[in-house]
Amino acid sequence: MSTRTCPLCERRRARRACPALGHQICAVCCGTKRITEIACPPDCGYLASAKTHPPAALQRQQERDAQFVLPVIRGLSERQYQLFFLVQGTLYQLAQTGELPVDDQIVCDTVQALAATYETASKGIIYEHQAASLHAERLSRELKPLLEGEEGQRPVASGRDLIEVLRRIERLADKAHSVLEGGNRAYLDLVGRLLQPAVGADGARTTEDGAEDTASEPGSSLIIP
Repeated sequence: MSTRTCPLCERRRARRACPALGHQICAVCCGTKRITEIACPPDCGYLASAKTHPPAALQRQQERDAQFVLPVIRGLSERQYQLFFLVQGTLYQLAQTGELPVDDQIVCDTVQALAATYETASKGIIYEHQAASLHAERLSRELKPLLEGEEGQRPVASGRDLIEVLRRIERLADKAHSVLEGGNRAYLDLVGRLLQPAVGADGARTTEDGAEDTASEPGSSLIIP
């Protein structure tokens, strides 16, 4: 049995041979980063086993995620719920490009400034609230065209819906580090898990009707009771 430290978390012992990475990793990273961060081959034995017997660590993670997110998004309308995941997905994709040094605080500052701008506009006053940091300001400029439309397109939602969704994302980004693991990217890691589509037994990403999903846009894995 190997006593080498897992290269992903750099904390736990690496005891599982990962065919995707070509070296050993720990069981926790195998369970929590599978498919989302590790491109598991369809014939991986751990992947196949997980479809039948989800590891306890992954189940606990899903339970913690649900307990943290559900109270914050409860009461959203169907349109606001869709907008909630659209905005989160866009923030996550922008963070994943690596073009901007995005962490939870930058996300929090970004959505806070945008929400304040829309709240001011709802009172008939046009004023652009500036984000607390340069990086958050840059992220805001990347996000606004999606929210407000461009080249004559209509905004994706009403100002009221945008404010409601942005304020709830602000709460999640602000509190995630104190509730979930992940340090200054606990919220972004959470979004990555929530946007993970279902995975079939062969490792292919699938839609709700069971068809293989070839699109690049992820869907939500969160189920509202």
